Amino acid sequence: HNIYGIDIGTNNIKIYNMVKDEILQEKNIITILDKNKVYAYGDEAYEMYEKVPGNFEVIHPIRYGVIADIKNMEILINRFIKKMRGKAPLQSADFCIAVPTDITEVEKRAFFDLIQSSKVKAKNIYVIEKPVADGKGVGIDMNSACGNMIVNFGADTTEISVLSLGGIVISKLMKIGGNRLDDLICSMVRKKYNLVIGLKTAEQLKINLGHAIPSEAGDKTFKVYGRDLVSGLPVFKEISAADVCDAITEPIQSVVSQVKVILERTPPELAADIIDTGIYLTGGSSMLTGFDKLLHNETDLKINIDAVPTECTVKGIADIVNNPEFSGLMYVPRQKVIN
Repeated sequence: HNIYGIDIGTNNIKIYNMVKDEILQEKNIITILDKNKVYAYGDEAYEMYEKVPGNFEVIHPIRYGVIADIKNMEILINRFIKKMRGKAPLQSADFCIAVPTDITEVEKRAFFDLIQSSKVKAKNIYVIEKPVADGKGVGIDMNSACGNMIVNFGADTTEISVLSLGGIVISKLMKIGGNRLDDLICSMVRKKYNLVIGLKTAEQLKINLGHAIPSEAGDKTFKVYGRDLVSGLPVFKEISAADVCDAITEPIQSVVSQVKVILERTPPELAADIIDTGIYLTGGSSMLTGFDKLLHNETDLKINIDAVPTECTVKGIADIVNNPEFSGLMYVPRQKVIN
Protein backbone atom coordinates (compact mmCIF):
# COMPACT_ATOMS: atom_id res chain seq x y z
CA HIS A 1 0.00 0.00 0.00
CA ASN A 2 1.51 3.31 -1.02
CA ILE A 3 1.33 6.70 0.67
CA TYR A 4 2.50 9.97 -0.82
CA GLY A 5 3.40 12.91 1.38
CA ILE A 6 3.27 16.25 -0.41
CA ASP A 7 4.57 19.68 0.55
CA ILE A 8 3.47 22.13 -2.13
CA GLY A 9 5.63 25.23 -1.84
CA THR A 10 5.57 28.40 -3.90
CA ASN A 11 8.97 27.69 -5.47
CA ASN A 12 9.54 23.98 -4.91
CA ILE A 13 7.27 20.98 -4.60
CA LYS A 14 8.48 18.14 -2.39
CA ILE A 15 6.90 14.68 -2.69
CA TYR A 16 7.66 11.64 -0.53
CA ASN A 17 6.90 8.18 -1.90
CA MET A 18 6.55 5.60 0.86
CA VAL A 19 7.07 2.47 -1.25
CA LYS A 20 10.34 3.71 -2.75
CA ASP A 21 11.18 5.69 0.41
CA GLU A 22 12.47 8.63 -1.60
CA ILE A 23 11.84 12.35 -1.89
CA LEU A 24 11.39 14.21 -5.15
CA GLN A 25 12.12 17.94 -5.00
CA GLU A 26 11.54 20.05 -8.10
CA LYS A 27 10.58 23.58 -9.04
CA ASN A 28 6.84 24.06 -8.74
CA ILE A 29 6.45 25.66 -12.14
CA ILE A 30 4.87 24.87 -15.50
CA THR A 31 5.34 26.17 -19.06
CA ILE A 32 2.20 26.32 -21.21
CA LEU A 33 2.29 26.75 -25.00
CA ASP A 34 -0.61 28.46 -26.81
CA LYS A 35 -2.76 28.63 -23.66
CA ASN A 36 -3.41 24.87 -23.39
CA LYS A 37 -0.44 22.61 -24.23
CA VAL A 38 1.91 21.57 -21.45
CA TYR A 39 5.37 22.26 -22.83
CA ALA A 40 7.52 21.61 -19.75
CA TYR A 41 7.21 21.33 -16.00
CA GLY A 42 9.36 21.30 -12.88
CA ASP A 43 13.07 22.08 -13.11
CA GLU A 44 12.92 22.04 -16.91
CA ALA A 45 10.23 24.75 -16.92
CA TYR A 46 12.31 26.82 -14.50
CA GLU A 47 15.15 26.88 -17.04
CA MET A 48 12.77 28.77 -19.37
CA TYR A 49 11.62 31.23 -16.72
CA GLU A 50 11.94 34.83 -18.02
CA LYS A 51 13.23 33.56 -21.36
CA VAL A 52 10.13 32.61 -23.35
CA PRO A 53 8.44 34.14 -26.43
CA GLY A 54 4.91 35.53 -26.28
CA ASN A 55 2.97 32.34 -27.05
CA PHE A 56 4.50 30.60 -24.02
CA GLU A 57 3.46 31.18 -20.44
CA VAL A 58 5.56 30.21 -17.42
CA ILE A 59 3.26 29.84 -14.42
CA HIS A 60 3.77 29.42 -10.67
CA PRO A 61 0.43 27.89 -9.59
CA ILE A 62 1.04 28.63 -5.88
CA ARG A 63 1.05 32.21 -4.61
CA TYR A 64 1.56 33.19 -0.98
CA GLY A 65 1.20 29.60 0.20
CA VAL A 66 -2.22 28.99 -1.35
CA ILE A 67 -3.35 27.58 -4.70
CA ALA A 68 -3.78 30.40 -7.21
CA ASP A 69 -4.18 28.26 -10.32
CA ILE A 70 -5.88 24.95 -9.54
CA LYS A 71 -5.97 23.66 -13.13
CA ASN A 72 -2.21 23.92 -13.67
CA MET A 73 -1.48 22.70 -10.14
CA GLU A 74 -3.51 19.59 -10.95
CA ILE A 75 -1.49 18.98 -14.12
CA LEU A 76 1.73 19.35 -12.11
CA ILE A 77 0.61 16.92 -9.39
CA ASN A 78 -0.32 14.35 -12.06
CA ARG A 79 3.02 14.76 -13.85
CA PHE A 80 5.15 14.59 -10.70
CA ILE A 81 3.33 11.55 -9.30
CA LYS A 82 3.70 9.86 -12.70
CA LYS A 83 7.40 10.72 -12.69
CA MET A 84 7.84 9.19 -9.22
CA ARG A 85 5.87 6.09 -10.16
CA GLY A 86 8.08 5.46 -13.15
CA LYS A 87 6.89 2.41 -15.08
CA ALA A 88 4.86 0.97 -12.21
CA PRO A 89 1.10 0.75 -12.88
CA LEU A 90 -1.19 3.33 -11.32
CA GLN A 91 -2.51 2.00 -8.04
CA SER A 92 -4.68 3.76 -5.53
CA ALA A 93 -2.68 5.38 -2.75
CA ASP A 94 -3.19 7.56 0.29
CA PHE A 95 -2.14 11.18 0.17
CA CYS A 96 -1.08 13.46 2.99
CA ILE A 97 -0.65 17.15 2.13
CA ALA A 98 0.88 19.88 4.26
CA VAL A 99 -1.17 23.08 4.47
CA PRO A 100 -0.31 26.43 6.10
CA THR A 101 -2.12 26.91 9.41
CA ASP A 102 -3.00 30.54 9.11
CA ILE A 103 -5.18 30.29 5.97
CA THR A 104 -8.97 29.98 5.66
CA GLU A 105 -10.87 26.68 5.79
CA VAL A 106 -11.81 27.17 2.12
CA GLU A 107 -8.15 27.54 1.15
CA LYS A 108 -7.25 24.42 3.14
CA ARG A 109 -10.08 22.57 1.48
CA ALA A 110 -8.66 23.57 -1.93
CA PHE A 111 -5.57 21.43 -1.29
CA PHE A 112 -7.82 18.46 -0.53
CA ASP A 113 -9.95 19.08 -3.64
CA LEU A 114 -6.79 19.39 -5.73
CA ILE A 115 -5.83 15.78 -5.03
CA GLN A 116 -9.42 14.57 -5.21
CA SER A 117 -9.96 16.01 -8.69
CA SER A 118 -6.59 15.00 -10.15
CA LYS A 119 -5.97 11.66 -11.85
CA VAL A 120 -3.82 10.12 -9.15
CA LYS A 121 -6.38 7.58 -7.84
CA ALA A 122 -6.39 8.79 -4.27
CA LYS A 123 -7.92 6.38 -1.77
CA ASN A 124 -7.74 8.52 1.37
CA ILE A 125 -6.66 12.15 1.48
CA TYR A 126 -5.42 13.77 4.67
CA VAL A 127 -4.04 17.17 5.44
CA ILE A 128 -1.54 18.10 8.09
CA GLU A 129 -0.68 21.55 9.37
CA LYS A 130 2.68 22.60 7.91
CA PRO A 131 4.26 23.67 11.22
CA VAL A 132 3.42 20.26 12.74
CA ALA A 133 5.06 18.43 9.82
CA ASP A 134 8.00 20.84 10.07
CA GLY A 135 8.31 20.16 13.78
CA LYS A 136 8.38 16.42 13.21
CA GLY A 137 10.93 16.94 10.42
CA VAL A 138 13.33 18.84 12.69
CA GLY A 139 12.99 16.17 15.36
CA ILE A 140 10.68 17.75 17.94
CA ASP A 141 9.08 15.25 20.34
CA MET A 142 5.38 15.41 19.45
CA ASN A 143 4.27 13.78 22.71
CA SER A 144 5.95 16.24 25.03
CA ALA A 145 4.26 19.32 26.47
CA CYS A 146 7.41 21.29 25.85
CA GLY A 147 7.10 24.54 23.85
CA ASN A 148 8.94 24.81 20.53
CA MET A 149 9.13 27.65 18.07
CA ILE A 150 9.43 27.11 14.33
CA VAL A 151 10.11 29.82 11.78
CA ASN A 152 9.52 28.62 8.21
CA PHE A 153 11.02 31.28 5.95
CA GLY A 154 9.85 30.34 2.45
CA ALA A 155 9.61 31.86 -1.01
CA ASP A 156 6.41 33.88 -0.66
CA THR A 157 5.55 33.47 3.00
CA THR A 158 7.05 33.13 6.44
CA GLU A 159 5.14 31.05 8.95
CA ILE A 160 6.03 31.54 12.61
CA SER A 161 4.51 28.99 14.99
CA VAL A 162 4.75 27.76 18.55
CA LEU A 163 4.04 24.04 19.05
CA SER A 164 3.29 21.93 22.08
CA LEU A 165 1.99 18.33 22.31
CA GLY A 166 1.92 18.02 18.52
CA GLY A 167 -0.50 20.94 18.23
CA ILE A 168 -0.23 24.60 17.33
CA VAL A 169 -0.54 27.07 20.18
CA ILE A 170 -0.05 30.19 18.10
CA SER A 171 0.77 30.74 14.43
CA LYS A 172 1.20 33.68 12.10
CA LEU A 173 1.61 33.67 8.33
CA MET A 174 3.43 36.68 6.88
CA LYS A 175 3.48 37.56 3.20
CA ILE A 176 7.23 38.01 3.18
CA GLY A 177 9.67 35.54 1.65
CA GLY A 178 12.65 35.05 -0.61
CA ASN A 179 10.80 36.28 -3.71
CA ARG A 180 10.23 39.63 -2.07
CA LEU A 181 13.99 39.90 -1.45
CA ASP A 182 14.66 39.15 -5.13
CA ASP A 183 12.20 41.87 -6.19
CA LEU A 184 13.91 44.42 -3.95
CA ILE A 185 17.33 43.48 -5.32
CA CYS A 186 16.00 43.98 -8.87
CA SER A 187 14.69 47.47 -8.14
CA MET A 188 17.88 48.46 -6.31
CA VAL A 189 20.08 47.37 -9.25
CA ARG A 190 17.78 49.26 -11.59
CA LYS A 191 17.85 52.48 -9.57
CA LYS A 192 21.45 52.45 -8.47
CA TYR A 193 23.25 50.81 -11.39
CA ASN A 194 20.85 51.69 -14.25
CA LEU A 195 20.77 47.99 -15.01
CA VAL A 196 17.71 45.84 -15.68
CA ILE A 197 18.19 42.28 -14.42
CA GLY A 198 15.86 39.29 -14.17
CA LEU A 199 14.65 37.68 -10.95
CA LYS A 200 16.95 34.67 -11.49
CA THR A 201 19.95 36.97 -11.55
CA ALA A 202 18.65 38.76 -8.47
CA GLU A 203 18.47 35.41 -6.72
CA GLN A 204 22.11 34.75 -7.65
CA LEU A 205 23.04 38.08 -6.09
CA LYS A 206 21.11 37.20 -2.94
CA ILE A 207 22.86 33.83 -2.65
CA ASN A 208 26.34 35.16 -3.37
CA LEU A 209 26.29 38.54 -1.65
CA GLY A 210 23.21 38.64 0.58
CA HIS A 211 23.74 38.88 4.33
CA ALA A 212 21.12 39.45 7.01
CA ILE A 213 23.53 41.65 8.97
CA PRO A 214 24.67 44.42 6.55
CA SER A 215 27.70 45.39 8.64
CA GLU A 216 29.11 41.87 8.15
CA ALA A 217 28.60 41.72 4.41
CA GLY A 218 32.18 42.68 3.66
CA ASP A 219 33.28 44.29 0.41
CA LYS A 220 32.62 41.39 -1.94
CA THR A 221 31.24 42.09 -5.40
CA PHE A 222 29.51 39.90 -7.96
CA LYS A 223 29.43 40.40 -11.70
CA VAL A 224 25.97 40.31 -13.30
CA TYR A 225 24.70 40.69 -16.83
CA GLY A 226 21.65 42.73 -17.72
CA ARG A 227 20.34 45.47 -19.96
CA ASP A 228 21.64 49.00 -19.57
CA LEU A 229 18.74 51.42 -18.98
CA VAL A 230 20.43 54.26 -20.81
CA SER A 231 21.87 52.56 -23.90
CA GLY A 232 19.41 49.64 -23.95
CA LEU A 233 22.32 47.30 -24.67
CA PRO A 234 23.36 44.15 -22.76
CA VAL A 235 26.23 44.92 -20.37
CA PHE A 236 27.75 43.52 -17.21
CA LYS A 237 28.36 45.38 -13.97
CA GLU A 238 29.93 44.63 -10.60
CA ILE A 239 27.33 44.81 -7.84
CA SER A 240 28.52 45.38 -4.29
CA ALA A 241 27.46 43.30 -1.29
CA ALA A 242 26.67 46.43 0.75
CA ASP A 243 24.03 47.52 -1.78
CA VAL A 244 22.43 44.07 -1.89
CA CYS A 245 22.25 43.91 1.91
CA ASP A 246 20.74 47.39 2.19
CA ALA A 247 18.09 46.42 -0.34
CA ILE A 248 16.89 43.40 1.64
CA THR A 249 17.21 44.70 5.21
CA GLU A 250 13.63 45.88 5.63
CA PRO A 251 11.71 42.61 5.02
CA ILE A 252 14.24 40.65 7.07
CA GLN A 253 13.75 43.08 9.95
CA SER A 254 9.96 42.64 9.72
CA VAL A 255 10.36 38.87 10.01
CA VAL A 256 12.56 39.29 13.07
CA SER A 257 10.18 41.74 14.73
CA GLN A 258 7.24 39.43 14.03
CA VAL A 259 9.15 36.58 15.71
CA LYS A 260 9.49 38.84 18.75
CA VAL A 261 5.76 39.65 18.68
CA ILE A 262 4.89 35.93 18.66
CA LEU A 263 7.32 35.34 21.54
CA GLU A 264 5.54 38.10 23.49
CA ARG A 265 2.19 36.42 22.86
CA THR A 266 3.41 32.95 23.86
CA PRO A 267 2.10 31.72 27.24
CA PRO A 268 4.89 32.18 29.85
CA GLU A 269 5.38 28.45 30.61
CA LEU A 270 5.92 27.69 26.93
CA ALA A 271 8.13 30.76 26.53
CA ALA A 272 10.28 29.34 29.33
CA ASP A 273 10.67 26.10 27.34
CA ILE A 274 11.70 27.99 24.22
CA ILE A 275 14.73 29.28 26.14
CA ASP A 276 15.87 25.63 26.39
CA THR A 277 14.81 24.41 22.97
CA GLY A 278 15.55 27.57 20.98
CA ILE A 279 14.10 28.49 17.61
CA TYR A 280 14.00 26.04 14.68
CA LEU A 281 14.58 27.56 11.25
CA THR A 282 13.20 25.84 8.16
CA GLY A 283 12.32 26.84 4.59
CA GLY A 284 14.64 27.76 1.74
CA SER A 285 15.07 31.43 2.61
CA SER A 286 16.41 30.57 6.06
CA MET A 287 19.66 29.68 4.25
CA LEU A 288 20.30 33.39 3.72
CA THR A 289 23.76 34.05 5.12
CA GLY A 290 23.65 35.47 8.64
CA PHE A 291 19.90 35.10 9.13
CA ASP A 292 20.36 32.65 12.00
CA LYS A 293 22.94 34.93 13.60
CA LEU A 294 20.69 37.99 13.31
CA LEU A 295 17.81 36.10 14.92
CA HIS A 296 20.12 34.99 17.72
CA ASN A 297 21.39 38.54 18.29
CA GLU A 298 17.85 39.92 18.43
CA THR A 299 16.22 37.25 20.62
CA ASP A 300 19.17 35.83 22.59
CA LEU A 301 17.85 32.35 21.87
CA LYS A 302 19.63 29.32 20.50
CA ILE A 303 18.95 28.90 16.75
CA ASN A 304 18.65 25.41 15.24
CA ILE A 305 18.90 25.11 11.48
CA ASP A 306 18.54 21.87 9.54
CA ALA A 307 21.09 20.69 6.97
CA VAL A 308 18.38 20.72 4.25
CA PRO A 309 15.86 23.29 5.50
CA THR A 310 13.68 22.98 2.38
CA GLU A 311 12.91 19.32 3.10
CA CYS A 312 11.92 19.53 6.79
CA THR A 313 8.19 19.53 6.10
CA VAL A 314 8.24 16.60 3.71
CA LYS A 315 10.57 14.59 6.00
CA GLY A 316 8.13 15.25 8.82
CA ILE A 317 5.24 13.94 6.72
CA ALA A 318 7.33 10.87 5.88
CA ASP A 319 7.88 10.19 9.60
CA ILE A 320 4.22 10.69 10.38
CA VAL A 321 2.87 8.38 7.65
CA ASN A 322 5.38 5.69 8.62
CA ASN A 323 4.39 5.72 12.32
CA PRO A 324 0.78 4.79 13.11
CA GLU A 325 1.14 6.42 16.55
CA PHE A 326 1.22 9.83 14.86
CA SER A 327 -1.81 9.29 12.64
CA GLY A 328 -3.78 11.64 14.90
CA LEU A 329 -1.74 14.55 13.53
CA MET A 330 -3.42 14.13 10.12
CA TYR A 331 -7.05 14.97 9.47
CA VAL A 332 -9.65 15.34 6.71
CA PRO A 333 -10.71 18.98 6.25
CA ARG A 334 -14.36 19.90 6.68
CA GLN A 335 -16.57 19.63 3.61
CA LYS A 336 -17.83 22.81 1.99
CA VAL A 337 -21.30 23.53 3.30
CA ILE A 338 -23.83 24.28 0.58
CA ASN A 339 -26.92 26.08 1.78
